[in-house]
Amino acid sequence: MDLITSTQNKRVKYAKSLQTKARFRRSELKIVLEGNRLISDALERGANPEYALYTPDSADYDLIAKLQNRQCELVPVSDDILKHVSDTQQAQGILGIFYIPKPPIPREPKRILIMDSIREPGNMGTILRTAGAAGVDLAILSEGSVDPYNPKALRAGMGAHYRVPIVEANWNEIQHFCEDVKVYATRADAEVGYTAVDWTQSWAFIVGNEAHGISKRARNIADESIAIPMASDTESLNAAIATAVILFEAQRQRLA
Repeated sequence: MDLITSTQNKRVKYAKSLQTKARFRRSELKIVLEGNRLISDALERGANPEYALYTPDSADYDLIAKLQNRQCELVPVSDDILKHVSDTQQAQGILGIFYIPKPPIPREPKRILIMDSIREPGNMGTILRTAGAAGVDLAILSEGSVDPYNPKALRAGMGAHYRVPIVEANWNEIQHFCEDVKVYATRADAEVGYTAVDWTQSWAFIVGNEAHGISKRARNIADESIAIPMASDTESLNAAIATAVILFEAQRQRLA
């Protein structure tokens, strides 16, 4: 195939729309994964890309061979075209068009993470990556959350989208998911510290919005508020860091 140098090429335009338009991603049920690591991880999880754009001078040909074995259409493009489509400042030599991953949802999830209107894609991806590492069974996104398939969220997730089932739901639906588990939410003035909770039991944990914390709807379904003790002159923790602190305490108790 000839090297593509035009932004008007249909494959290039399609990939660019997936990168920049959340509604288009949802209508097509597809995402763009950039770089060797994300693409290789998706392949290991059994995902097959529809096609891949790559620059012949910088591509990893071991990965190219794997894609050829999967009958993936390989489209060589110029450096300028890959930069045009890429969401990163420095294009990584290859990007692939994949279907949105849908890991199976457990019938009775015992470890549920609820994201209450998380708005930053980087935080979203980091929280999902942490959830996968800490053994979360299900991640639920409330209304008002950023698109979890945003390119920045995919990069920050580092493959977590293929490991952690993601559900987007309203608060009535979220409450239904939590009928058989105890629901915790963080609050700075809560009397119970997060290490005092018995995380070996079934639970759901709500992480609040970066700017506004836990919403009223979230507080209404929480059974108990918990706190992360901090130095007196500290205002708050980043949402992703606070989530990691609590999820890995839960993981520590479970493994112990």
